Amino acid sequence: MYMPYSKNPQLPKVRMQAVNLVHQGWSTRKVARYFGFGSGTVSKWMQRDRYHGLRPIPTRSARPHHHPNALPQEIVEAIIAQRKKHRRCAEVIHEELWQQGVLVSLSSVKRTLERHYLLRERSPWKRLHRSDPRPCVEKPGDLVQLDTVHILIGELYVYTLLDVSSRWAWAHPSARINTHRSLRFVQHAAQHAPFSFTMLQSDHGPEFSTWFTEHVRQRGSAHRHSRVRKPNDNAHLERFNRTIQDECLRRIPATLRAHQREIPLYLRYYNEERLHLGLHLKTPLECVQAID
Repeated sequence: MYMPYSKNPQLPKVRMQAVNLVHQGWSTRKVARYFGFGSGTVSKWMQRDRYHGLRPIPTRSARPHHHPNALPQEIVEAIIAQRKKHRRCAEVIHEELWQQGVLVSLSSVKRTLERHYLLRERSPWKRLHRSDPRPCVEKPGDLVQLDTVHILIGELYVYTLLDVSSRWAWAHPSARINTHRSLRFVQHAAQHAPFSFTMLQSDHGPEFSTWFTEHVRQRGSAHRHSRVRKPNDNAHLERFNRTIQDECLRRIPATLRAHQREIPLYLRYYNEERLHLGLHLKTPLECVQAID
């Protein structure tokens, strides 16, 4: 962002009103005396007016047009081209350019990407999620992973839940996803689970926001977000998501009613009958009963 020569937010409208009066027949001197500016200033506003006094005239930046230490245009174009090629971050772009013989600093790469609006800025409305230490899983309920499967974006989703210790799973279809539905899903799963939930873990999706964390803690369970760019944190649940899609969801119509009918039947088979290689050919229910 470059500092404008004036921070007055009303000045663009004042320029528009001044130019409009000139178009109505006022002289530039009369308009200047009326608004308290010099006549030369009003004349410059007239030259910048493109809409015949019908739109505000924006405040221009005070940034100089040229600078002796500015990056050469060919380096700027190389940075932009490298960014658009694979959408990689500034650090990767900087290293790739160095390997190609383009000598430029990392700060210059970041500054160039920011000036051309090629960086994804973090939303000021999104609260920061700090990941608590991952617990040591010793018994069912120590770590229960949460996620959502998108069947039809905006129309059909499936909430999924998996206990890391016993692989006991739960799922529920939903027409929409939000924090309130996520909380109800966890409460419903807790009513059917043969153990209590000590720690819940999810990604950083909006349906598992800080509001969800606060209300889960009020109900006696902890909640942690998986680490950023660490997909293995939810590896057990990601594998279950693939399993339920391959063995159940892909063979049924993509409708809410069909999913509400078939998913409970599959969960009964998955938890009570399906043998798991990761559990030494036992079912999740058998693992829970063995530990109890």
